[in-house]
Amino acid sequence: MKQTTEAILKAMTLEEKAALCAGLNMWMTKGYEHHGIPSIHMYDGTNGIRKTNSDEEIGISGQNIPATCYPTGSAIGSSWDVDLLHEIGVALGVEGQEMGVRLLLGPGVNMKRTPLGGRNFEYYSEDPVLTGELGAAFVNGLQNQGVGASVKHFACNNQEYEKMVTSSEVDERTLREIYLSAFERIVKKANPWTMMCSYNLVNGSYASENEHLLHDILREEWGYEGVMLSDWTAVNDRIRGLKAGLDIEMPGPAEYNTKAIVKAVQENRLDEAVLDQSVTRILELVRKTVETRNFENIQKIDYHELARKAASESMVLLKNDHHMLPIDKTKIDSMAVIGTFAKKPRIQGAGSAEVTPTRIDTPWEHLQHITNDEIKLSYADGYPSDDRVDEALILESVAIAAKSDMAVLFVGQPDYAESEMHDLKDIELPLHQVKLIEAVAAVQPNCIVVTSSGTALAMSTWAHQVSGIIHAWLSGQGSGQAIVDILFGRVNPSGKLSETFPAKLSDNPSHKRIRGENGKLFYREGLFVGYRYYDSKELIPQFAFGHGLSYTSFAYSDLKVAQQGNQVHVSCMVENTGDRFGKEVVQLYVHDEECKWVRPEKELKAFAKVALQPGEKKEVRFVLEERDFAYYNTKWNRWVAESGDFKIIIGSSSRDIRLQEKLFCTFEHGEITLHKFSLLTDWLSDAKAKAILESCFAEMNQHVTDQVVLDDGFVGFWGDFPAIKIIQMFGQSWLTDKSPDDVIAQLIAKFEQES
Repeated sequence: MKQTTEAILKAMTLEEKAALCAGLNMWMTKGYEHHGIPSIHMYDGTNGIRKTNSDEEIGISGQNIPATCYPTGSAIGSSWDVDLLHEIGVALGVEGQEMGVRLLLGPGVNMKRTPLGGRNFEYYSEDPVLTGELGAAFVNGLQNQGVGASVKHFACNNQEYEKMVTSSEVDERTLREIYLSAFERIVKKANPWTMMCSYNLVNGSYASENEHLLHDILREEWGYEGVMLSDWTAVNDRIRGLKAGLDIEMPGPAEYNTKAIVKAVQENRLDEAVLDQSVTRILELVRKTVETRNFENIQKIDYHELARKAASESMVLLKNDHHMLPIDKTKIDSMAVIGTFAKKPRIQGAGSAEVTPTRIDTPWEHLQHITNDEIKLSYADGYPSDDRVDEALILESVAIAAKSDMAVLFVGQPDYAESEMHDLKDIELPLHQVKLIEAVAAVQPNCIVVTSSGTALAMSTWAHQVSGIIHAWLSGQGSGQAIVDILFGRVNPSGKLSETFPAKLSDNPSHKRIRGENGKLFYREGLFVGYRYYDSKELIPQFAFGHGLSYTSFAYSDLKVAQQGNQVHVSCMVENTGDRFGKEVVQLYVHDEECKWVRPEKELKAFAKVALQPGEKKEVRFVLEERDFAYYNTKWNRWVAESGDFKIIIGSSSRDIRLQEKLFCTFEHGEITLHKFSLLTDWLSDAKAKAILESCFAEMNQHVTDQVVLDDGFVGFWGDFPAIKIIQMFGQSWLTDKSPDDVIAQLIAKFEQES
């Protein structure tokens, strides 16, 4: 683009500008050769590039152009590894440039409100801090290579059931603290070139035209200047969407809406300056994708090896009784390998995120390779491809398991269970797999289960019967080798659960409100999503958020906590006390001990993945900002960190707490808003407001018998009274020529003037 954006905009006609605000076809933006504006390609890309064979087809069913298939979001989220996410972002940027991709539609960062969400496999976590940090790392890596990200789905896309006509009804505090926080972190840390709105309505207004989301929060409050594009066919009212800040409608050409935009401008229902803002953002996006390149110092990337490495970092060792794992080849002569996933693994979910992989590693081929005839392998399918319980397959499996030294079962959710466009029915394994596990475990005590799914699994009916469990997630094309490497100890597992695994579905806080009714889905569990809920209910999950075992052990010590200005500096020592190399995820949670507002028992605020050799010790440091101690105060409509006691908690999981220390933190509330019925405690929370009120009471006390003294006793009793009511209660003999309304109005005016 040789001309400046301003020059191009000036040269464009109204019709051209309106048409630019929709795609050219299914996958391209519109271009104008005579203005020097090229079209750019965009494709789905949460765990790889899903490039179709034609720009006119959506390509969800059938084979697309082969590309590297990385672990899905739920898998890679369990790596807790920001460096790995950055590396994958870089690799996808390089591969994208090779494939002519200028905009990748990912990452998916929605919170996991329920484990039944059909697209949960695309999303990182139930926690906004973990999601935000991983998402920002991915976006920075991708965009450094000249390929734009499209962070999605903004916002509250937590179900597939009737999602295009259902309103997610969320209170403002929950919206801010849980469902928008990760998006905010990514916007501020990575400045994604685009974001994608969701299909659903939010509090009664479609996300594609929601002024509160797109304008008030995203544009004005967060300062986002990138492009907002619609999910495919997510547009409802195009004019209202433009006014709110929706720049590009996909797919295109959407000529009907081009005509509607032109007509709205001509009839003065749409200010052309609003259209120009969107066109300017689109032109700047095209300029970035055309001009940004950063291939310097980047060697040829082995994409498949990176996919395998990512899978290894993501898998979680959930259980390892009697140190059954890793498998010692010198101690067994035979192994029963059971389950069709051993030969035909599930590596990803279905729908718009499904990548056509360049190759697929299978556990069976790598088991054959690593055992190299030293261990006799026997194989059985174990279960059919449908839901039938096939007793013959179970009996065959039991027979080979009984004759072997150990059994490894490959099970998981079937292909049809996890897909865009429908939610899961439950989180249990299919009945034929549960019966298989129970039957094999009854004859073979040395039983290891490898599970594959894109979301949490309930395992309470069978987990106690087996010696070990590896949750492999949906870990992409390199997952076969990664599983075998972990089984035999070539790789020490270091994944940690990025979502809570409940003992049963009914334990989940949204269990009774999973689907909307009559077009509305009420998020009545509020802030208490995932581990926040299990902590508040003192409910023991099957496996806690942040849980993951290792083949070595780690000791924590020397916690140090100190406030410096508005920052809190935290450090601790972590030592590998075992006999092999390993990685530990150190998790920092914060508990507010004094806030009058309801807050979760603890909230993740920072984490670090640390690599340690046997006997090695490292210091881990964190710096917490004021925002890390804040909650969203809906009275003042802003984030507030209140001075008081906070507990700094260091854990190996949300339930495995190793160190903790209490710290009194001092924060300034900042500017507050006062009104007629502001409470006494509101006035006292701000130094200027407090001084003004004290001056008023001092004057009042000169005229009354029952005087107001703002000591602990008085505030403890009257603190929740509006200040105007205290004046009314104690100042009757003072209020001879003025009303309480007059007094409080004068105090508020004075406060606003001095502020």
